[in-house]
Amino acid sequence: MRTLFTIGYQGSTLPAVLAALRDAGVKHLIDVRAVPQSRKPGFSKRLLCASVEADGMHYTHLRALGTPKSGRDAVRLGAVAAMHRIFRKHMQGAEAQAELAQAAAIAAAEPACLLCFERDHAECHRSIVAQMLGVAPVNLTPSE
Repeated sequence: MRTLFTIGYQGSTLPAVLAALRDAGVKHLIDVRAVPQSRKPGFSKRLLCASVEADGMHYTHLRALGTPKSGRDAVRLGAVAAMHRIFRKHMQGAEAQAELAQAAAIAAAEPACLLCFERDHAECHRSIVAQMLGVAPVNLTPSE
């Protein structure tokens, strides 16, 4: 597998995220949010996809690699360990396993990056996805 990157857009802007992806040589952005909507300008699925593709990269949304609602609720309460348990259990499902295989195929074919909201990858489920893919990712931090 090639180098796998991860990025969180919390506290950043779309231009800064796109610049970080470009600078790292990312060719495929894998959106691992269960709900690909955002109050943050530019990060809802349609606009994000259009922006990424206009920048010469590919975009894929893998909903089943997102954290289920109970996990998102746990994070909001500051219970990151509970979110990790909930997410790991969720990842045992057939749909999640199929999308994990899809992410592995994408990452094997070209430099890819997992995207979610949380700035700190250690508090985000994308670090678990990377671990399940068998890689230690390079975590990108876009400018603010």
